[in-house]
Amino acid sequence: MDEKFQEKKAEVRHSFDLRYSSDSFQSDLDATEYLQTDPLTASKASTYSGVYPTPQQQRHSRRSCCGCFRGRSPKCLLITLGVFALAMVALSASGFFAFNKYKQAPPDGLSPPWYPTPKGGTAKSWAESYEKARKMVAKMTLPEKVNITTGTGWQMGPAVGNTGPAVNVGFPSLALQDGPLGIRFADNSTAFPAGVTVGATWNRDLMYQWGNAHAVEARKKGVNAILGPCIGPLGRAPAGGRNWEGFGADPYLQGIAAAQSIKGMQDEGVMATIKHLVGNEQEHFRQPNEWGLANAISSNIDDRSMHELYLWPFADSVKAGVVSVMCSYNMINNSYACGNSKLLNGLLKDEMGFQGFVMSDWLAQRSGVSTALAGLDMTMPGDGLFWTDGKSLWGPELTKSVLNGSVPLDRINDMATRIVAAWYQMGQDDETKFDPKGPNFSSWTDDKMGVEAPGSPSEQEERQVNHFVNVMGNHSSVARQIAAEGTVLLKNDGLLPISRKGELPGSKAKERDGPLRIAIFGEDAGPGQGANYCKDRACNQGTLASGWGSGAVEFPYLVTPEEALGKAWDSKHVNVTKHLSNGLSSDSEAEILKEAEVCIVFANSDSGEGFVSWSNVYGDRPDINLQKGGDDLIVQVAEGCHGGDGQVLVVIHTVGPVIVEKWIDLPNVKAVLLANLPGQESGNALADIILGDVNPSGKLPWTIGMVLDDYGQGGLLMYTPNGLVPQQDFDEGLYIDYRYFDKFEIDPRFEFGFGLSYTTFEFENVVVKEVKPKSALPAPRPDDFAAPPKYDTTIPDAKEVLFPESIRKLEKFIYPYLDSTDDIGSGSYPYPDGYDVEQPLSGAGGDEGGNPDLWETYVEVSVDIKNTGGRKGQVVPQLYLSYPESSTVDFPVRVLRGFDKLSLDEGEETTVTFNLTRRDLSYWDVVVQNWVMVEEGKYTFAVGQSSRDLIVSGTW
Repeated sequence: MDEKFQEKKAEVRHSFDLRYSSDSFQSDLDATEYLQTDPLTASKASTYSGVYPTPQQQRHSRRSCCGCFRGRSPKCLLITLGVFALAMVALSASGFFAFNKYKQAPPDGLSPPWYPTPKGGTAKSWAESYEKARKMVAKMTLPEKVNITTGTGWQMGPAVGNTGPAVNVGFPSLALQDGPLGIRFADNSTAFPAGVTVGATWNRDLMYQWGNAHAVEARKKGVNAILGPCIGPLGRAPAGGRNWEGFGADPYLQGIAAAQSIKGMQDEGVMATIKHLVGNEQEHFRQPNEWGLANAISSNIDDRSMHELYLWPFADSVKAGVVSVMCSYNMINNSYACGNSKLLNGLLKDEMGFQGFVMSDWLAQRSGVSTALAGLDMTMPGDGLFWTDGKSLWGPELTKSVLNGSVPLDRINDMATRIVAAWYQMGQDDETKFDPKGPNFSSWTDDKMGVEAPGSPSEQEERQVNHFVNVMGNHSSVARQIAAEGTVLLKNDGLLPISRKGELPGSKAKERDGPLRIAIFGEDAGPGQGANYCKDRACNQGTLASGWGSGAVEFPYLVTPEEALGKAWDSKHVNVTKHLSNGLSSDSEAEILKEAEVCIVFANSDSGEGFVSWSNVYGDRPDINLQKGGDDLIVQVAEGCHGGDGQVLVVIHTVGPVIVEKWIDLPNVKAVLLANLPGQESGNALADIILGDVNPSGKLPWTIGMVLDDYGQGGLLMYTPNGLVPQQDFDEGLYIDYRYFDKFEIDPRFEFGFGLSYTTFEFENVVVKEVKPKSALPAPRPDDFAAPPKYDTTIPDAKEVLFPESIRKLEKFIYPYLDSTDDIGSGSYPYPDGYDVEQPLSGAGGDEGGNPDLWETYVEVSVDIKNTGGRKGQVVPQLYLSYPESSTVDFPVRVLRGFDKLSLDEGEETTVTFNLTRRDLSYWDVVVQNWVMVEEGKYTFAVGQSSRDLIVSGTW
């Protein structure tokens, strides 16, 4: 990594201190010029060739740079000199640019237009909610419609996101709170295991329970919407900072986990928010200003990869009925995600049939009118381009835009209706479950008393803001089970389990002379300075139970491994000593190491969201090695344990894959447990596994390679920007994680889906049954079940938007009202190119999740499984599909298309059946623009216990 760039980045890497000049935004339109090559509809081979040299069209709403030279404007000459100086800095710094002084808009985008926004209310499952919403929205004033679509501003309410109410019709302010590990900033709530740990369970029921328990706590705290689950990032790069918030580096696994957790949340009546749509695969440069750049990174993704990888789990989420989708910070094909009409209008709302509302990530909205036209329905937190500046891009500006005709009244009506329909869909009009007064806690203070809007400098009366309601219930048991089942046994050469009496497999305590001597090593085993020592958990100290950032929570407690293991064994038979640091230098430490017969050594690797850093980890990890000298500690313990012949158990807590090559093959490293991020029950869950109370059943949700380069070019992050608007081309296409390893025949250290058990299983008798015959295309798109609501489209009287005298105005608080209507003009608005071109409806659409035929079962695959070991255990059968051979279409070697988890007693046998849908069997044809099933040749269905351990197979 360029050292000069990193030094400079450390100085400027903070959102929101940099400011755009007022004349930097002469137009409200995004930079969305649509070039001749269409990256979302062209084939991959032609997607980027010739794109960047294409001449850009000039908009009349922007001033021509050449024009100012003709007038020899001093300002233009100064600007030119400034740009020249920046270029010289760029050249002299070998790739580092003075981004903090670059204020121009990004180059015009490559993403095609898709207008107008499809209206909600077409799906059968939402019909009743939309009818209720229609009646309410019809009675709303324009300011009320704007109020529920615009956040009140950062720290302008109890939650991290707060909308204004529509008082006259009885619609409350909505409270939106970060997840998905629990309720961020809340007291007396559970710190659940991270998403990656949930994914590693491969347990659909636990995925549901995880979401449901979270929602129970959120509802009891007064939260309307959980900002989770997270399925973006998908995990393209193993060092990505926020991969741990998701469920694993495979779209099928992510999709099932997302759908199950969404159902769990929404069955409790709490809105789930699936995020981040889409391509937010790294933290570096994800957001303007956060890294000293004026513009965010552009994730340039071809059409097929977009559908088969990155949008796949979002379709599962929409099919599951998710009511909210959060768009991401980054650009997609050089158009900001929250203003990308192809993404929001075309793919999400038309093709996927999404009926809920789209909210921005916090400050991810980069323009006003254009984002409304592109399909954004709610802006969060309501501020404009910077925190607590009181200059919303919507709020009063949206009110003006409706009055002057630049935002059609039809659009604001649909925005409001989608939000109100989601509220009804969740049953949040039931005041016995949802208190209209809002949250009973404050995100901004731990004190009992506080003010309602601490982000405002205006004087406010104090009131009780924290009621300290304990909502945890018995959720520690769910958290513990997930943490245990999400622990992956990577290696076991006869060391585990160790019984309470110190019995190792094949040995008895009575055969020993004295107690078994076990020593625990490593900072990661202990409490450090406390679980909540660093704000937002943004440091690696003590045992690692969570990554950092907005996805982290306040721990009510954290059971450390050394605490739980210290109590786990019978002291008459086991003597436990501890050394909770990563250095072994003193004579006493050497003596402990020499005397120990079994050494348990802990190490970890941490990362998090990019708004904060720790050590050399700027959100994204700089590599995928163990941190804080973990590798050296393991080697030192292995070499010294009982003079070199002791048995060593390695325990790893990590946000993602880590390289283990320095020690994995050492002869006395007998066992390895990868415990992911286990949450508050960390030590208890680990003790359950080590003692054998729980038979390990976790499976890797990603691949562990031998070196980082094994993941290919697509697995590498961009740490140094390659331009003033960083361009990240997803040239690897479909080939990430195990798909890349398989395509290029790379041997992983531990493959995707791998995980050992204390018992063994046998697979046999695969039976493939055709349910429906092959056909290339799905059935024709069905007609909408219902027509969207209709409203009076007469622009309201401007007098209704004037600021009411009865309301005391708080400084920087976002209101929908105007002080005056004198400046509301009329005339021709420069709508985006293609705005008046009617788009053909997608043949892949037609209902929530897409064409209903995509979700029909076409093939059933069954397999017999038997527990052939000596104890009860849970088996995770995994089905991988291989497409028929083709000379025209490039297919991965295999893709995950089914999994299950079931418990079998010793000797028990059962039959598992997988249902494969049309979508499972299809690929996205970029020419036909639909999901296509291969009719010629044979599909192969292989079933086993990992992506490289496929024991039996059948064909269709």
